[in-house]
Amino acid sequence: MASSETKKYKGVRRRKWGKWVSEIRVPGSQERLWLGSYSSPEAAAVAHDVAYYCLRRPSNLDHLNFPPMVLPLTNHLLIRDDMSPGSIQKAASDAAMAVDAQYICNSLADPGSRGRAGAGDDNYTPPNHQDLSIQDYM
Repeated sequence: MASSETKKYKGVRRRKWGKWVSEIRVPGSQERLWLGSYSSPEAAAVAHDVAYYCLRRPSNLDHLNFPPMVLPLTNHLLIRDDMSPGSIQKAASDAAMAVDAQYICNSLADPGSRGRAGAGDDNYTPPNHQDLSIQDYM
């Protein structure tokens, strides 16, 4: 799949050099919370989902990129109601780095891989959403 056809995730954009980044607005302010740079858009999307959940505690998970993954992730990461912006950044980053680590391991194990994952990879193929599960990343 060409990079122009890659699915757009909420809160995720691609830098011109190929890294995927995520940030989110803090509710009730103009402040943005930087969530990090990642090798895959799925990792950046998971960071956004965790931060969104921590900041807004939605009753409905429709605004998330991967709704089935968020509740198990938040339970695993010990999400609390009184988290500071720094704690939210760390929880989001921890979840996303687990996804990125799995993505990199899979890329390196693929015989067709060029030995590096993500950055500038115009041949990036996202995983099937049905194949994503929290157990794969923890």
